[in-house]
Amino acid sequence: MTAIPSIACLGVIGKNNNPLHVTLFPSAPLNAPLRTPLQFSLLLASTLDIFESRSKSNASSGGGLSGDFGLLHAIDERLAAYGFETNTGVKFVVVVDMRGRIVGESGGAKGGPSVGLREGEMKLVFRAMQAAYVRLLQNPFYEPDEHSPPTGRGGKKITSRRFVEDMKRIGESWVPGVGSS
Repeated sequence: MTAIPSIACLGVIGKNNNPLHVTLFPSAPLNAPLRTPLQFSLLLASTLDIFESRSKSNASSGGGLSGDFGLLHAIDERLAAYGFETNTGVKFVVVVDMRGRIVGESGGAKGGPSVGLREGEMKLVFRAMQAAYVRLLQNPFYEPDEHSPPTGRGGKKITSRRFVEDMKRIGESWVPGVGSS
């Protein structure tokens, strides 16, 4: 039996740094999330400082305002946070559990056991998250300003059933080394 990385949490953070959506996934061996929902919310909030500092450094160097930030920080020996910011300021955060899924001896991932992740392996996840978010924005009944109000206070969480299903599908189907470029 070999442990491979899996997604522990997917988070969508609004342009006013308010949480829009958080999905938790179970990890091996207990088949339960590693942390409580509150702890994952705090982990997601801790990434905001990193987004802000990298945005400032990108703007001052003329490198643009948003894009793939890659590894934001290693939380402990097991969890790592990766991030992506859209042009509109919405942030996608993926927390990866480096020993989250148990596979048999034949291996479930291409290339056998994984020691770490390459930056490119997360781009597929961010692309899928962004596509799901764009589909949500195309819904005529979705009001983005209700979720990220201009005042920066409050805001509703995303409750779209299709968006929630898309996030679950993304988190459950991701396997490192498969489909990455």
